[in-house]
Amino acid sequence: MTWALKRQMVYVFVLIAFVLVFGFLIIRPSLNRAPTCTDRKQNGNESGVDCGGSCAQACIAQVDEVSVLWARSFQVLPGRYNAVAYLENHNKNVAVNKINYRFHFADKDNIYIGKREGSTFIPPAGKFAIFEPALDLGYSIPVYTTFEFTQTPKWVTISQEKKNQLQVFVSDILLLDEMTSPTLSATIKNNSFFTIPELIVIAILYDENHNAVSSSRTYLDSLSPEGAKDVSFTWPEPFSAPIFTKEIIPLYNIFSIKLK
Repeated sequence: MTWALKRQMVYVFVLIAFVLVFGFLIIRPSLNRAPTCTDRKQNGNESGVDCGGSCAQACIAQVDEVSVLWARSFQVLPGRYNAVAYLENHNKNVAVNKINYRFHFADKDNIYIGKREGSTFIPPAGKFAIFEPALDLGYSIPVYTTFEFTQTPKWVTISQEKKNQLQVFVSDILLLDEMTSPTLSATIKNNSFFTIPELIVIAILYDENHNAVSSSRTYLDSLSPEGAKDVSFTWPEPFSAPIFTKEIIPLYNIFSIKLK
């Protein structure tokens, strides 16, 4: 081996060593980086990729699906209907900030006559309702109503402390003029020390067999700490059956409330 070739090999080895050292210095920070809930890896105490453990996002595999208990359309006036889906979140401490959904409607022959899409939140633990008003289906009558979520929910863990501090109650439920132009009233009370913004209040009325007969919805812009407000619902025509049970569901997006 000539002296010139030896010198060239030394240069090559030096260059390779420099590249290796430089490359190691570049990637070293990423090798030592602490696990996070956004690094697209299952690391730290996570139960899945960026979910579970200390991450706010809950893993889909560890969350039960929301049950659709029923979905129905109720006539308000001839040719005008409201649609309601009655659901239950079986998970104690997880909720969804926003998710898209779709109602489908079919006539007595199960022929498709329309749909209605929207978005909502899913509250933690319990039964809730989704309401779509003023369906205009022409001369068709929606005998069959179905409901589905149209995207995979992104479940987020809610602390038990936050749930315990946010308490909304319903009282003084009163139905009047049931046989003429029905009016339903109630009082919504915020038993927490925090302002609750944008409450959706849904009323569902049942017959003696606990079949839903009608439904309506109203809004409250906000409910102040330890405050109370009256709500009312009206219908232009009598119901199709006598009312035996009245259910009023106050709903709010728990992610919109910041605890101090």
